[in-house]
Amino acid sequence: MNYSGFRIFTMQTRTLSLALLSLTLGAATAALAQPAAPVQPQTPLTWAYGVNTPGVNLPAATGPQHVPDSKLELVFPRDRFSPPDWHPEDHPAMPPVVASGHAPQVMACAYCHLPNGQGRPENASLAGLSADYIKQQLADYRASLRKSAEPQMSPPSLMQAIGLNTTAEEAEQAASYFAGLQPRRWIRVVETASVPETVVSGWMYIPKPGTAVKEPIANRILEMPENLERTELRDSRSSFVAYVPVGSIARGKQLANGNGGLASACSACHGADLRGLGPVPRLAGRSPSYLARQLYDLQTSNRKGLWSPLMTAVVAKLTPEDMLALAAYIASLEP
Repeated sequence: MNYSGFRIFTMQTRTLSLALLSLTLGAATAALAQPAAPVQPQTPLTWAYGVNTPGVNLPAATGPQHVPDSKLELVFPRDRFSPPDWHPEDHPAMPPVVASGHAPQVMACAYCHLPNGQGRPENASLAGLSADYIKQQLADYRASLRKSAEPQMSPPSLMQAIGLNTTAEEAEQAASYFAGLQPRRWIRVVETASVPETVVSGWMYIPKPGTAVKEPIANRILEMPENLERTELRDSRSSFVAYVPVGSIARGKQLANGNGGLASACSACHGADLRGLGPVPRLAGRSPSYLARQLYDLQTSNRKGLWSPLMTAVVAKLTPEDMLALAAYIASLEP
């Protein structure tokens, strides 16, 4: 190759290299401009863990607010250390750890579990549980023995921080308070083939804004507020509805009685009516989302506290469909 030909070859090669570099940079820039794909939940019971839908944020209430059957006017927004108590006549005086907690780690128990202890889908109903059981759960969180199988779910992580920063006296006060409350019917369980199209906000299902479309329920339980506005104001008299697949309640009853999957009947430990027995917790009438999460967390050894080994054989062979049916049936019972 003569010098002239070599120079032409070199220029062509350089032009091709610059073109390839331009294409590469363009692709990289386009990739950076695209929003990151949402991280998918990591459990087969995605409906039970309620991972928030990216980009869905309900507007926060501001200014003076009211709810039905309350004479109070409360000003919003309120933080995790000043939960609203719309119906103080419904419960005894709250100890400080329940009413306000203390910054930065111990948020008020009443913010998540509500002043009446009924709780919400993303956490636990505490009303009427034994004080020993509640204290043991705080100890298990403190020792990192209770974790969520779904790492994107924040409430269990918050409970770990609370367990680590709550004093023994505060744990005693909170446990005694919630143990003294009377549980009541809080979740209306409805068998159905179709449900509203939903998104997740605040770790709970809500109707998808701007649409009235319905879709098959499939193998899910959708636990939703009866009145979203009141629930967002944390009205402790505003309850929930749980939509469950047709036939799941009857199937769950069979399983709970020890037929078709469980190593023994639930009543052997939780009492004939599943309302608890000593330190063994009440199951009846509790959130089906919560119940299903606990079954799966126990099965996967994410929950392994002091009394968890008693459940090892019980949950070992349960399928996700079994857990759904059990949760639907137990939630339908009178608490």
